[in-house]
Amino acid sequence: MKIKSIRATPVLIPLEAPYLWSYGALDGFTKCVVEVETSDGVVGIGEAPSHTSARIIDAFKDRLIGMDPLDIAGLERRVLPSMPGAHSVTDYATRGAWGGVEIALWDLRGKLWGQPVANLLGGIHRRHIPFTDYFSYRLPQDGKGGEATIQDVVDYCLSLRETHGTTFFEGKVSDPDLGANIRLVQALRLALGPDAMIRIDSNQAFSVPSATSLAPAFEEAGVRNWEDPTPDWTGMKRLRARTTIPFSGHNTDLAKAVAYGAPDAIVSDVAGFGGFAAAMRFVSACQGAGVDFWCYSGGSGLETAAYLHLCAAHPHIHEPNQSLLRQQPFDVITEGPFAPRGNTISLPDGPGLGVTLDAARLAYCARLLVDRGLPNKYHDPANPGAMRRMPLV
Repeated sequence: MKIKSIRATPVLIPLEAPYLWSYGALDGFTKCVVEVETSDGVVGIGEAPSHTSARIIDAFKDRLIGMDPLDIAGLERRVLPSMPGAHSVTDYATRGAWGGVEIALWDLRGKLWGQPVANLLGGIHRRHIPFTDYFSYRLPQDGKGGEATIQDVVDYCLSLRETHGTTFFEGKVSDPDLGANIRLVQALRLALGPDAMIRIDSNQAFSVPSATSLAPAFEEAGVRNWEDPTPDWTGMKRLRARTTIPFSGHNTDLAKAVAYGAPDAIVSDVAGFGGFAAAMRFVSACQGAGVDFWCYSGGSGLETAAYLHLCAAHPHIHEPNQSLLRQQPFDVITEGPFAPRGNTISLPDGPGLGVTLDAARLAYCARLLVDRGLPNKYHDPANPGAMRRMPLV
């Protein structure tokens, strides 16, 4: 059995309405769907982090086609140099593109052996994986979104609790009006009650003095985690002495997190590490260092399926993953879009990733990317001619 073909399809995963964040507004994400087919006709599926991954994966083909699809380590050596995650020479685009292929190879292996990927990674520790639901101010679009006030955001969260049993919430808190951030968090706590989990993400919006002024009110409101409060981890290190709120960040420099004592958690994805094998090693390193880990949001059901298997297989991932899934109207898999119910998503049944690529949905999301073009997450509706700079205040 050999690799017969590799297909890489760039897609747009749109949001039902654009959300506002510290850098502007975002209405969707580009991803790359990967299909690895063997000479026996078995197809493994995966997802790479960006539309740009398609070009890189196309360049892999000559080195991978005709090779043994079960020799994942050997295939990695053919296309991916040694790249420590926090090293100056790391090519993150190449590593992420390989990660999409690697996920597809694990899906293929699971299908061939009749096992879910989580079993192949060491065994299933949990079958119900926790996720948050996401809140933010949003622009109106086709009858969705339009949350422009604090009360609008509160009402949106209450509707999630009523309809879906959500008690784990995470959202954007990055208003240049410092007092507005405090009022939003206080209103959410008052409305949702003392037992709801509230995590906030400021996307590097605040200087250390501004974050320091916000921290007491956030701490009093029982914020579970504060993601990227400052533009860099040096500022987060200084803020660490001013509050007991745990911090998280997307930088994967674990050694620096240990040395600084912040952040308390690293938030990333499977493909970005280079696939399941590298992600499992990284999470184990986090476990040894006493640093939490969870997965971030913004992919299709293929990315979510990879998250589910990683979280099922590694006992250290105990905090909820991020989820924008409720706000994603389209998907590329038959079973999608996934969405939490009572704060969890169940591990899919079946071999491999346990999900099915839908050819019509894949084609639709591929056409969306062509028709709409690339989303611009740095578009500032209030000032479209300029880019925002962090900190905002």
